[in-house]
Amino acid sequence: MQLVQAILYVDDVEGMRDFYVDLFDLRVILEEPGWIRLDTGGAVLALHAIRRPDGASPPAAPPAPRTDSPIKLCFRVDDVDQARARLAAAGVVMRETHRYDAVTYCDGIDPEGNVFQLTTY
Repeated sequence: MQLVQAILYVDDVEGMRDFYVDLFDLRVILEEPGWIRLDTGGAVLALHAIRRPDGASPPAAPPAPRTDSPIKLCFRVDDVDQARARLAAAGVVMRETHRYDAVTYCDGIDPEGNVFQLTTY
């Protein structure tokens, strides 16, 4: 088996598209209302609109980090410190960098509170 796609349910599909395209250099490979597929260079990151009951509004911005989520998207980079600095300069909430043996990693928070990781692994 091979993982080919991860789906992230989001409130603001276009805003999240812009975040991952502009800051992570992902490429849009398909875009339809409420559904966007992004090429990550290995698998696809799909953004799917959250369907809320009529009249229900999305959570207030900025949302609290979803630290209890069972999923964390991890993006391999050549230099975690450099990527972290670039994202932080763009206003992304970034946590401390950690090193464990030959692996360097750092978590960040996307605009909807999802925790992601930059890693050399």
